[in-house]
Amino acid sequence: MILSIESSCDDSSIAVTEIATKKLLFHKKISQELDHAKYGGVVPELAARLHATALPKILEQTESFFPQLKAIAVTNAPGLAVTLVEGVTVAKALSVALDLPLIGVNHLHGHIYSLFLEKESAFPMTILLVSGGHTQVIDARGYKDFSLIAQTMDDSFGESFDKVAKMLGLGYPGGPIVEAYAKKGDANRFAFTVPLANSGKIAFSYSGLKNQVRLQIEALGTLSDQDRYDICASFQLVAVAHLLQKLKKIFKTASIRDFAIVGGASANLYLREKIEALCEEFGARLYLAPLAYCSDNAAMIGRCGVEGYLRGDFTPMEELVSSPKSAL
Repeated sequence: MILSIESSCDDSSIAVTEIATKKLLFHKKISQELDHAKYGGVVPELAARLHATALPKILEQTESFFPQLKAIAVTNAPGLAVTLVEGVTVAKALSVALDLPLIGVNHLHGHIYSLFLEKESAFPMTILLVSGGHTQVIDARGYKDFSLIAQTMDDSFGESFDKVAKMLGLGYPGGPIVEAYAKKGDANRFAFTVPLANSGKIAFSYSGLKNQVRLQIEALGTLSDQDRYDICASFQLVAVAHLLQKLKKIFKTASIRDFAIVGGASANLYLREKIEALCEEFGARLYLAPLAYCSDNAAMIGRCGVEGYLRGDFTPMEELVSSPKSAL
C-alpha cells in the first residue's frame, strides 16, 4: 500500500491506496474553509498551523495500515510554501520511522490522476485543469509525460470566482457560492465582454473580466440580492464562454478523441454541462473526476504515487523539498 499526504493549500488530507488494485482503502480530509472564511481567502500562516494539528490526528487513524506500506507519497509542489512543508515534514518522519522510500508528487499531476481513482490510467488525452491557482490545457501522454498547450496569462478561472465572491461579500470559498447565486440570476442582465475574444492567441485571461465586475458593482452602489444573483450569472456565463471559445480553437486544430476536466473548479456543473456539449460537437469522449475528488485531496496524490512506485520513481530524502512554484 501507499500512504499519501496532501497539504498544498488549506485542506489537510491523508489516504491509503492498494498498489495492485488501485483501490482506495482510506481517505480523510479536514477542511479549513470556516477558519479562512472570515478573511475572504486563505491565510498561509494560519493554514500551516492548522495542518500541523490536523495531519497527526488523521495519521493516527492509519496506523493499522503501517505494516503493509511500501512507500510514502506526498505533495511537494506547487502550492503554498508554508503549508507544503507541513506535509513534507510528516512524510519524512514516517519515512525514517518505518524505513520506507519517499515519492514526491507534483500537485498538478495529482489532479490529472484524480481521473483514475480505483482504475487504470487511460492516456493519451487532452485535459483542462481549472483550479484556484491554475487554468491550463494539457497534452497528457502518460506518467509525467505532460506538456502545456495553453494557460492563463494572469488570474485563474477558479481564482476569478473567489475574487468575484469577495467583491460581492459572499464569503469563501467563492466558487460554489457564485455558482449557486448564478442559478437564481439573469445571465443576460450585464453585458460583460469575453476576454481575448478578438485575439487569435490560445491563452486565457481573467483579470479584465474581474475588473469589469468590480466596475459594475461600483456603478450599482447598494446591491440587492437580485443584483448579486444577476452579477454572478452574467460573470459565470462569460467566464465559461471564454474557456469554450479558446477550447474550440484547440479542438479545430487538433484531433482530440479523449478530453477531461480536472481541478477544484471542475466541480462547477454549469462548466461540466458546456464542456460536455463541446465534446459532443467534436465527437470526443469526456472524462470527469468524481465530484468528491475534484478539490485538493490525498487520494489523487496516492493514485499518482502508485504509478511512481511501480516505476521505481522514488525521491531521495535530501531532494524532497517543498517548492511553491513548479512546472507541470
